[in-house]
Amino acid sequence: MYAMGRKVEESPIRVRWDAVRISVWALILGWLFRTVVKLLIVIVRSPMAVCVLSLTAITWLVHRGFGLAPVLMGYGFLLLGIGLLRWRRPDLFERFVYLMARSRWRRFALYRYRWPASMDTAGLNKIRGGVQYHPTLKSVKSTRSVDRVRLRMLPGQTVEDWAKVSDRLCQTFGAQDCRVRTVQGRPHELELWFLTSDPLVVTVEPHPVADEVNLDGLPIGRCEDGSVYRLKLRGNHVLCVGATGAGKGSVLWSIIDQLAPAVRKGMVEVWALDPKGGMELAAGASLFARFVHGRDPEFADALEAAVDLMQRRQQTLRGVTRLHEPSTDEPLVVLLVDELAALTGYVGDRETKRRIANALGLLLSQGRAVGVVVVAAVQDPRKDTIPARDLFPCRIALRLTEAEQVNLVMGHGARDRGARCDAIPDSLPGVGYVQVDGVAEPVRVRFAHITDTHISDMVNPRPPLRLVEDGDDPEAVAA
Repeated sequence: MYAMGRKVEESPIRVRWDAVRISVWALILGWLFRTVVKLLIVIVRSPMAVCVLSLTAITWLVHRGFGLAPVLMGYGFLLLGIGLLRWRRPDLFERFVYLMARSRWRRFALYRYRWPASMDTAGLNKIRGGVQYHPTLKSVKSTRSVDRVRLRMLPGQTVEDWAKVSDRLCQTFGAQDCRVRTVQGRPHELELWFLTSDPLVVTVEPHPVADEVNLDGLPIGRCEDGSVYRLKLRGNHVLCVGATGAGKGSVLWSIIDQLAPAVRKGMVEVWALDPKGGMELAAGASLFARFVHGRDPEFADALEAAVDLMQRRQQTLRGVTRLHEPSTDEPLVVLLVDELAALTGYVGDRETKRRIANALGLLLSQGRAVGVVVVAAVQDPRKDTIPARDLFPCRIALRLTEAEQVNLVMGHGARDRGARCDAIPDSLPGVGYVQVDGVAEPVRVRFAHITDTHISDMVNPRPPLRLVEDGDDPEAVAA
């Protein structure tokens, strides 16, 4: 049987369009029109440009009508107003004056100046038909610690192409680190987060505890851009991995600290499992509805009790709601495990190990929707130690001993996207990266440092101070 085929020319057919003659004045007018339109778009989109042009116009009008003195007086009042804003409302001054000016300055003095050379040396330019094309720098937004540089990639480029050269970009722009982040709804754009100074070198104090606990956003740390990190606990499972001394206790106690008011109101129950004999979690025993720290069968009993609770709620909530809403009758149950590997990998009795594995698998696969969530900490992230590692939607990686462990915990390519957990120094306990399912980029966080004194105040809160008036009974006030 002969193969079917067709004859093709070795060289492509050259098609030549007829030349169209256009007047030089038409080209000039077209170029001027396009330039004016682009300039107007830039002005409208930039508050700084609008302010500068408005001040320029007002200055010119005042100078023509009244002379130089009113102009100087007006600018004096303007500077006085900025000074008062800096004194009375430093937050507004920071947001609308300092950071806006810093963003414009760093864009033109640093990034725009070095952009063509940096794209060339990083290998992100493309040459086609003798013409060199490079990614477009769109905007720069700065905080005191991070520059967010937004750009438009060239056709054919991916996030991985930029993640692989992030170290070169750091060296070019003089940054400490670089994160490559996608822009939601804009597949052709990226954001480069350049860390100019590290706010996480300072110990993070515990955040004030609110009376109404937000289970969808517990404030338990600080992000590298200076913002508060909030952990979604309701409808979630959390796995914290870190070497010895990496600060896993900071993560667990930060969560307990923020949950304490809800525990006292009966909206949340904490079931604490501490296979290390209760050495880590015993200080908060009075806050726990269930505290297990004994033999392995007792841990299996606690996990199976949580499974029974989960299955009863499934019967109640079926067809009613898809996500449990905590209440005093049906509180959110937080199953807190200090060393998960002691339950999944280091149990000697086969029957007990099987019971623990079955119960834990059911809780991780079915417990989120009915209000039974698991928060676990572990040192060894290998699959044979934690078989259900991938069932945790939220994974926190603190300092790790090997670079390969980063991808084990956070998924393939996480280290290229900036999660260098093996490079975290010993002097920064509580610093780590948070990876959430559905979000490609890990977030660098330092969790609050909870001291023994703070734990004591948390467990035994002091009554609020009250002004004693004349005639009050001192014994009644003390009571």
